[in-house]
Amino acid sequence: MSTGSEVSALVAGGVPGSPEVIPPGGAGVRLDPHPRSLQQWWALTGRGVWKVFGNGELIFAFISPAFLAVCFYLPLRSIMNEAPGMNYGQFLMPIIVLQSVGFAASSAAMRAANDGAEGINTRFRVLPMSAAIPMLARTATNLVLLAVSLLCAAVACLIIGWRADGGVLGTVGLFALAATIGVLFSLLADGIGLLAGTPEATSQAMALPTLILGMLSTGFVPLAQFPEWIQPFVRNQPISQFADSMRALDAGTATWELVRPSLAWCVGLLFAAVVLLILGARKSRG
Repeated sequence: MSTGSEVSALVAGGVPGSPEVIPPGGAGVRLDPHPRSLQQWWALTGRGVWKVFGNGELIFAFISPAFLAVCFYLPLRSIMNEAPGMNYGQFLMPIIVLQSVGFAASSAAMRAANDGAEGINTRFRVLPMSAAIPMLARTATNLVLLAVSLLCAAVACLIIGWRADGGVLGTVGLFALAATIGVLFSLLADGIGLLAGTPEATSQAMALPTLILGMLSTGFVPLAQFPEWIQPFVRNQPISQFADSMRALDAGTATWELVRPSLAWCVGLLFAAVVLLILGARKSRG
């Protein structure tokens, strides 16, 4: 794991006021003593991706959807498949994909919290570097993990019997929606990690909402299986809306009326993510 000093050395190509460098035999050719923003972003992104490999997150990216598939598909498939027209592997697919998206978001939150707890964000403030570079580097790292998580989710779904019945267009739409949700969740989680400040607080802030919304959704069982008094909440909360839209896209029956609530929730997530990132950035600078 890179220490704060190693990270500083990685991205700092000099200090303000340092003399310009003239290479041997290169009289009159002046080199910029500070790394370019793209070089800084690349260095920090490489550090983040290396930690994703080193911390075993890629392994858990597959274990997470596989574990969910085993825990719910195996014990419930015989019961659920008795319902007319029910293919439980097909029905379970959206929540497995969303679980993988949630794993990537949780990792994003912990990454931001760890950087704050280790003092890395404090070191970045004294370097000749734009304040946006660390966040952009974390975002790039999160996108790499999200892509791997979606691939692992697709493999897990195929194993339990899911098939892309919506054709090319429906499948592309399905994973485009899942990727959009994943990006927004990761940005939101990054802001939560910055605000929470410690890995322990971040873990608590991420775990409870994810558990409640996941279990009280149409991801695992149809809406009719819930008591009538809680059905309005189950029907309209974001996880259920996302799952229903993904099923419609997967079946090739998506309409604007079906997808519109999910897009509205995506706009809401984007707004919340922007607010949390701004507040988190202010906290990091303070």
